[in-house]
Amino acid sequence: METTGQVIRCKAAVAWVPGKPLSIEEVEVAPPKTHEVRVKIISTSVCHTDWENLYDAGKGMMSRPFPLVLGHEGAGVVESVGPGVTGFTAGDKVIPLFLPYCGECERCQSVKTNHCRKNWEKAQRGVMADGTSRISCQGQQVHQFLGVSTFSQYTVVSDVSLTKIRSDAPLDKVCLLGCGVSTGYGAALNAGKVEKDSSCAVFGLGAVGLAAVMGCKAAMAKRIIGIDINPKKFEKAKVFGATDCINPADYPQPIQEVVVEMTRGGVDYALECVGRTNVMSAALESTRDAWGTCVIAGWTETEDMKVQVTKILMGRTLKGTYFGGWKSVPDVPKLVDDYMNNKLLLEEFITHNVPLEQINVAFDLLKGGESIRTVISLCDPEDDDATQNKGLLFKQ
Repeated sequence: METTGQVIRCKAAVAWVPGKPLSIEEVEVAPPKTHEVRVKIISTSVCHTDWENLYDAGKGMMSRPFPLVLGHEGAGVVESVGPGVTGFTAGDKVIPLFLPYCGECERCQSVKTNHCRKNWEKAQRGVMADGTSRISCQGQQVHQFLGVSTFSQYTVVSDVSLTKIRSDAPLDKVCLLGCGVSTGYGAALNAGKVEKDSSCAVFGLGAVGLAAVMGCKAAMAKRIIGIDINPKKFEKAKVFGATDCINPADYPQPIQEVVVEMTRGGVDYALECVGRTNVMSAALESTRDAWGTCVIAGWTETEDMKVQVTKILMGRTLKGTYFGGWKSVPDVPKLVDDYMNNKLLLEEFITHNVPLEQINVAFDLLKGGESIRTVISLCDPEDDDATQNKGLLFKQ
């Protein structure tokens, strides 16, 4: 490719400071170094974690350096590879991954976890393995969120934080598998291990929650109760497999008591997909004693969860999941295959589509509860179709 080895100038949504809207800027993306890959991002979406790291920074969240390019739920095409990269070539369709998979460490070799820590600490600090970022703007380094930064037309990622997918996969759909859908779906199947004919309650019907509903349905649960304070989401939840939908605001008593009464003792599985500790406690208390399982899939860094010890002593299991328990590099292509084979829904999560210039609208829609997922196109209009369907086009 004519851009190989050269700095690429492109557009990106830059967070200059916490708490302020993103700014569309021209950035410079350096060539990939050893074991790195430069990717042209075609589509991305906004996850609640992006919102939290922008607007809740300094409120108990892990301190991440600014300026910063957010985004971790995207898909694109390989532009070039750095020295030592053997698994990717220019033109490959790929999904960047905030959770690495080196395939060699003790954690990658274990069936008990998906928590590879290759380059983990540096990625959390917004830099690559050598301690620097590949993105700069106005003469200063711009940090890369979770080592990914999909809110840029081009980005550079570690080769252990990237997976190759089939060439016929639509990038504006499978980008959702980079975080939210995979997390919720895996929370039911991998972490919860939901069983056939069981009863389930899913707390929160955003993208993660709807994916959890879909996972419960795939596991052939008999009853799936969707819970949300926004009744506009109920129709969508039933598309994914919910058998009942309830709004906590409609009841005078705590919602966990409502669920216990509805199910004559509690559900077999509860999945918390909101990221609020009071909801986590309610989810645990909605499960049946002796064998109920509660899986925490919602993310928060700002609060502590309170647990009544007797709820655990009476036989319940409380557990968490990260990225739905999937081993990122080998498992995400399988999820893409499931989507392509009509075994997994993706289009149904997408409520809005906007260009990169309107990315702040996507943040507003998410915060206002008006969207499930807004897909953001990073392509210039004249090369969008060609990039998606015929191969990668580059501009000088």
